[in-house]
Amino acid sequence: MKDRVFARLDARLDRERDAPVALALSGGGDSMALLHLAAEWAGMRGRRLLALTVDHRLNPASADWTRFAGETARAVGADWRGLEWRTAEAGPGVTARARAARHGLIAEAARAAGARVVLMAHTADDVREADWMRARGSTLGRVREWSPSPIWPEGQGLMLLRPLLGERREDLRDYLRGRGQGWIEDPANADERFGRSRARAALTGGATAETDRAALPPEEGRGLANTSLAWAGVLAIPRDLSAATLAAALLCAGGGCVPPRGERLAGLKARLAGDEDFTAVLAGTRVEAAGATALLMREPGEMRRGPPAPLWLAPGETGAWDGRFEITADAGGGRVEAAQGRLARLTPQDRAAAARLPAAARATLPVLIRDDDSAPILAWRGAKVRALGVGRLALATGETTQERALFQPVHGETPPTDLFSGLD
Repeated sequence: MKDRVFARLDARLDRERDAPVALALSGGGDSMALLHLAAEWAGMRGRRLLALTVDHRLNPASADWTRFAGETARAVGADWRGLEWRTAEAGPGVTARARAARHGLIAEAARAAGARVVLMAHTADDVREADWMRARGSTLGRVREWSPSPIWPEGQGLMLLRPLLGERREDLRDYLRGRGQGWIEDPANADERFGRSRARAALTGGATAETDRAALPPEEGRGLANTSLAWAGVLAIPRDLSAATLAAALLCAGGGCVPPRGERLAGLKARLAGDEDFTAVLAGTRVEAAGATALLMREPGEMRRGPPAPLWLAPGETGAWDGRFEITADAGGGRVEAAQGRLARLTPQDRAAAARLPAAARATLPVLIRDDDSAPILAWRGAKVRALGVGRLALATGETTQERALFQPVHGETPPTDLFSGLD
């Protein structure tokens, strides 16, 4: 088992990288086994390991569980941080809320430490259980060995690696027993009020699952988004994408994190498969289909109904705006808002730059406001702006397969060098 896990880690992680590798550590048997395996791998490869434990505060013993996880992590030579879900509340939907909170806290802590990969301890049994739940109506996504963080924008540029997907849960516990290492058994795992627990009970025993290495065919992701307009948040895609890739592209162009519903997605896919030119809206994204391609961009009407919060940036400060752009202010700082309602007040040079884009995309551009609203400028002229959609789509479609590439700029995320240069 160790050789298989080390081979998966070697295939994805960069031995020369100084940044730490993060690991989600609950204290349960799966994550404890991964901790020991990853710590041995990190020691042999010269990498730093950062274990992150989230206290959901939903069990009276959770503080003890967190303490146990921290002590064990430090004992094997890993750095460790305890994180707390401060708004924890039991009740309907608690599993989904806890999962989202866990991913958000881990993503923020990992990025703050400089990590771009988080190790997760999902196993072959988790794959089988998720399949069982989906067959009974669950909307759980497929478990993949290498996939982007599901939280946005906190998880931007962050990948999850599951090196235990080919291993069985009981084999991992045998490994821990052989090392004299204990683990935590969360009683919620046997509580059949929860879908995951019912799946475990139904699937006790059975053959090892066939793991889904990638929900999207790698070849479909190659060069998927035309990058000539990607700097402004506009993605161009072919009309014959799979439903999974189309859903990912819609989220990347619209800046959201809630996938479109199956029936609406199927309807859009069917229209794209035809010959008609049309305009549609789904998942906050405007789709303009013409000829062999479709342009995806933020829908200005939905932005008007639910505008993104203004982003206040001090000089040199970086922030994410509308889930679509990462913006670092220059020495002047300022407030970032949408160009909607402000296009006529832009300079002639800025209006000329915006005119290169589809009409609907212009109102959704970020503008920088220094003192008042009388003289807004396109954000690119007063800040360093990176469009997130093209890189996010590359991760979602499996185009980026190794940690090393996560630290490299993506073609198309910034505008042509001459577009905003030399403008007053």
